[in-house]
Amino acid sequence: MEQRRFNLIQFLLNNSTVFLFIIIFILFGLSSPRTEAGFPRFWLPENMLNIIKQAAVFAGIIGVGMTFVLLTAGIDLSVGSNMYLSVVVAGLLMRSIGLEIVPALLVSLAVGTLFGALNAFAIVRLKIIPFMTTLATLVIGRGLGTAFTSSQQIDFPERMNAFGQTMVLGVIPMPIVVFVLVVIAAWFILARTQFGRQVYAVGNDIEAAKKAGINTDRTLAMVYIISGFCAGLAGFILASQLGGRVDRSFGETREFDAIAAAVLGGTSLFGGAGNVFGTVLGAVLIQMVGTGLQFNLVNLYLQPMVRAFIIFLAIFFDSLREANLKKMKRRFIRPLEARRADAGD
Repeated sequence: MEQRRFNLIQFLLNNSTVFLFIIIFILFGLSSPRTEAGFPRFWLPENMLNIIKQAAVFAGIIGVGMTFVLLTAGIDLSVGSNMYLSVVVAGLLMRSIGLEIVPALLVSLAVGTLFGALNAFAIVRLKIIPFMTTLATLVIGRGLGTAFTSSQQIDFPERMNAFGQTMVLGVIPMPIVVFVLVVIAAWFILARTQFGRQVYAVGNDIEAAKKAGINTDRTLAMVYIISGFCAGLAGFILASQLGGRVDRSFGETREFDAIAAAVLGGTSLFGGAGNVFGTVLGAVLIQMVGTGLQFNLVNLYLQPMVRAFIIFLAIFFDSLREANLKKMKRRFIRPLEARRADAGD
């Protein structure tokens, strides 16, 4: 009976995001304005498509990168600044030497990846804890971007806006296609490669991973580089969605959305548990809340408080999952040890 109760609690905690998603989807749909036919505007297919598109650029892509970091029990607070710096460098080159879209995208990816490598170097080689490292690079990245632009807004060439409005196959927004490709690539890496298994092993127990012969330093370095790559990509895609206009506030607080999306999706802050599909659900949930608040004309100043509450919920449920897992281990492992002791007697 007790085991059944533990299993039920664990099931509810593991699927808390799904339940939240369904509840919020229904509540916002019922409370949103109606069409002339009486159908909730919130549930219209075009609105759902827009939510997914916004989720991809605001939290989804960087959320996937954050998932890699969190799986190793790390954290990357610098992704928002990374997004800003990466797109600033690409934008300045587009304006100064006429760089085209694809080369500019590659520049943004390169800057983002190098930024991630800087985090990796400080964490792996200098042995500075991830929180302090990425907190410092958050400030450094924002400062460099501000220095490069002299705190002025960057207006990209018109081709940037055209790139942002691209529709694949005539019906699918480009950000959604990019997001899907990133998710598939991340899923394959985590679920089908040796590196993916090493990421989970490091997150579960780094000392045990070392004893198993895993190069933990290389694994840790790679997850921050991947996070940086995703930030560079997300920054460029987001800039194209904003009409090619970037100012100093670009990318601010996006790290919190990325963390919330990953943790809401079941990725543990303690490492070793989670997957990218959960992050997708978490990112869509966060964006759905934002859109629902706008549909219901909630005060703009209150909306950040709701986002903060979602982050709190994500961490709260993650803590409950971790505490419940520890209880299960104590409940079911200790009797086994007792039976072995009895057998030895």
